[in-house]
Amino acid sequence: MSNKILLLGLALLFISSCKEQDYKVTENIQTKEISGNKQISLNGTWELIGFYNYKDNVVVDSFSNNTISRQVKMYSDNKVMWCKLLKSDSIEFFGYGSYNHNDDILTETLEFGSAFMNDIIQEQQEFNFKLQLSENRFEQIEIDEEGNKIYSENYVRVE
Repeated sequence: MSNKILLLGLALLFISSCKEQDYKVTENIQTKEISGNKQISLNGTWELIGFYNYKDNVVVDSFSNNTISRQVKMYSDNKVMWCKLLKSDSIEFFGYGSYNHNDDILTETLEFGSAFMNDIIQEQQEFNFKLQLSENRFEQIEIDEEGNKIYSENYVRVE
């Protein structure tokens, strides 16, 4: 893992950790079918509501996404774009690219982004996450080289 990616992760955790809030740990919600055999899709608009930190694959800490920033992610059939509003810098952070997911893996391949993200994209374009998806919520979980959970971004469906 490059230093820039590690710094980005730490910066995001620092920014979001100003207001701690307890979250009930969700059960495994990676089911792709709901009643009537309707497929659950990432298509739509999602808002970041919080983070989980893991130790030994168990949630040990949770933080809400507080008023310092707001992050929205939008998925179409093949494309993803996310943006984060920082009160201190209105042009950071955003990223755009393609994605795919199957079973419990989400892969985002970024093409371009804000100045900070473009530096990261030059070193690494593809980002892989463990995915836990339900109809109106998803968690993208960063995993280490051995498959252990590190932290997650937790989203709710806006549209």
